[in-house]
Amino acid sequence: MTLSRRKMLAVIGGGTILAATAGAGAFVTTRTPHKAIAPWKAAGGYEDPRRRALSYAILAPNPHNRQPWLVDLQTPDTVVLFRDKDRDLKHTDPYSRQLTIGLGCFLELMTIAASQTGHRVDLDIFPEGEDGPVAIARFSEGATPDPLFANVMDRRSCKEPFQDRAVPQDLIAKLQNSAQTVTDVSQVAKLKKITVDAWMTETLTPRTMKESVDLFRIGKAEINANPDGIDLGGPFLEALSIAGILTREAQLDPQSTAFAEGVRMYDEMLNATPAYAYLTTAANTRADQIDAGRRWLRLNLTTTSLGLSLHPVSQALQEFDEMKQHYANVHEMLATPGHTVQMLGRLGYGPEIGPSPRWPLETRILNG
Repeated sequence: MTLSRRKMLAVIGGGTILAATAGAGAFVTTRTPHKAIAPWKAAGGYEDPRRRALSYAILAPNPHNRQPWLVDLQTPDTVVLFRDKDRDLKHTDPYSRQLTIGLGCFLELMTIAASQTGHRVDLDIFPEGEDGPVAIARFSEGATPDPLFANVMDRRSCKEPFQDRAVPQDLIAKLQNSAQTVTDVSQVAKLKKITVDAWMTETLTPRTMKESVDLFRIGKAEINANPDGIDLGGPFLEALSIAGILTREAQLDPQSTAFAEGVRMYDEMLNATPAYAYLTTAANTRADQIDAGRRWLRLNLTTTSLGLSLHPVSQALQEFDEMKQHYANVHEMLATPGHTVQMLGRLGYGPEIGPSPRWPLETRILNG
C-alpha cells in the first residue's frame, strides 16, 4: 500500500462527494497537514552541527515511513544511533533488513548535511553487535561540502505512474556509479510482472496487508497526530473517509469496491515504468544493509539532480514465506549467485509530489 494506491482511491466517487459537500472550497484548501510536514521547513535551523545534520537526516526515505531512528547526544561531538524496535515491521520485514537499509539512508543524509558546515562524520557500524547501537558517529572538522546536498529538499520517493517516456542513455550513464539499471524493453517487462505479482502477494496475504492497514493515518487530523506510517491525506481521500468509503475495514476486504479499485490503479502505476534501478551486495550482513541504504540515498539524490523520479518497489525482496518464489525470481534475474538484491526501484519521469510527514527531531532524541 503506497501513495498511488491511496490517491487513486479518490476515483471512487471522490469528486462527487466533494462537489456535494458544503464549503467544498474551504475543505480543499485546509487539508494540508502542516504540522506533520513542518520538519521539512525546520531542517537546518540549529546551531549545534549535530542537530543541524540530524534535522536533515530525519527526512531520509525509510520503509512504511516508520522512521525507526533514535539518537543519543550525551557525548560531545558524537551521535549514537539506535533502531527503535517498537517500529519494527514484523510481517513484511521479519529480519529488519529493510529497516536497517532505512537507517543507512539516515546515516548518509546526516553525513552529507554535516559536510555543509565543514564537519566530517566517522562511523563505527554496529560496534557492539546487533543488540547494541546501529552506529556511533563522531563529528570532527575538515570535510568538503558534498554537492548532492543541493537536492536534499527536493528528494522524494515518487509513488505515482511515470510518463511513457524512455530514460535517455546519457542519464543512465550518469547513474552507473550509483546503481545497476534495467532499460531493455523485454527485461523491463519481466520486472514489471515480478513487481506486480509480488505486490499482489503482499496485498492478499492477510497478516502483511493488515500490517500496512494498521499503519494508516487517514486524514489531516490523524496525520498531524501521528506523522509516520502510511498517510492517506488530501481532500479527496479525506472526503471518501467521511463518506465511509475509505475505511480500514474496506481495505482488508478483497471483495470491497475500494480494495478492487485500489488494486486496479496500483497495477496501472507499476506498469507505468520505463526503467529500473537496483542495488546488490556480495553478502547480506548488517553492515552490507547499512551500506546499501547509504548508496540508495545517494542514488535518490542523484536521480533528483537529473530530473528523474525514483520509487522503491521492494515487495519481491521481502523475506516472508509467501514471497519466496518472487524473491527467487528477482534474484535469478538481477543478482550474481550468492549475492543479495538489497533495493529495487522504478525509474522514470513522475509528477511533482509533496514531502512526506515526519516526527520532529526533538521526538527522536533520547538524551542530550
